[in-house]
Amino acid sequence: MKIGFLGLGGMGAAMATNLIRAGHQLIAWNRSPGPLEPLLALGAQAARDPVEAFDAELVISMLADDDSSRAVLIDSGALASAKAGLIHLSMATLSTAFVGELMELHRRQGVEFIAAPVFGRTDVAAAGKLNILVAGPEVAIAKVQPVLDVLGQKTWPLGGDPRHAAVVKIAGNFMIASAIEAMGESAALVKSFGVEPAELLEIMGNTLFNAPVYRNYGALIAQQRFDPAAFRLVLGLKDVGLALSAGQAQRVPLPFASVLRDNLLEAIAHGDGERDWSALSQVSMRKSGQL
Repeated sequence: MKIGFLGLGGMGAAMATNLIRAGHQLIAWNRSPGPLEPLLALGAQAARDPVEAFDAELVISMLADDDSSRAVLIDSGALASAKAGLIHLSMATLSTAFVGELMELHRRQGVEFIAAPVFGRTDVAAAGKLNILVAGPEVAIAKVQPVLDVLGQKTWPLGGDPRHAAVVKIAGNFMIASAIEAMGESAALVKSFGVEPAELLEIMGNTLFNAPVYRNYGALIAQQRFDPAAFRLVLGLKDVGLALSAGQAQRVPLPFASVLRDNLLEAIAHGDGERDWSALSQVSMRKSGQL
């Protein structure tokens, strides 16, 4: 399949690489040219602009946020240039409001729009083991399922409304941030009594909280291994903000999301914005005078 690919950050580059290796023809665009080089060596074609990337059967966008997605998809004229029948697979974490706007713009253009945000860090993307949330037109999803199978270990269908995939992704990231905060506070508590946080986190990750989020992030927190970032803390702040915005729109209070937002802001103020978002755990250590 001829696929246009927009956005070659850590996640996007890994996903695009897997698509090429699976035999798909890729025309890729990125704001900076550096990440294109490894893909060109594998046989990808470089798009001069987002409009050229839309000259394909399927377009995949993996962009950082609403603003960058708006600039690349709408302001560039790429979506307006799309031919009717094209399928656009949006795999970024976007606000429910913006996804609703994209739904309408695609409908007017005659382009099939699917929201397919993912759970998994860069190493999971490289291994093709992402969990992919998917919502949109059923027939279009069926057409791109072989592509989704290259990128992920499982696809989780959420119906015909793309906003459903968006809000589940936002809620999932809110839960991850909450887990990191809980581990950080608990680590600060036990350390104040002379217990090494690594001991607590190993016990919890293998007993009461024997799950990937607690095991993987617990190890990062225990080792204070926040660089290089697989998911930057500033993006965590963005996603918690998306949860708060979605909650406000639906009149759903999310009081703990407000706590997370403030602690993420504090972490950024102390220079941790470009570190892995597990560095959120350091806020509790700092507040308790142990850092």
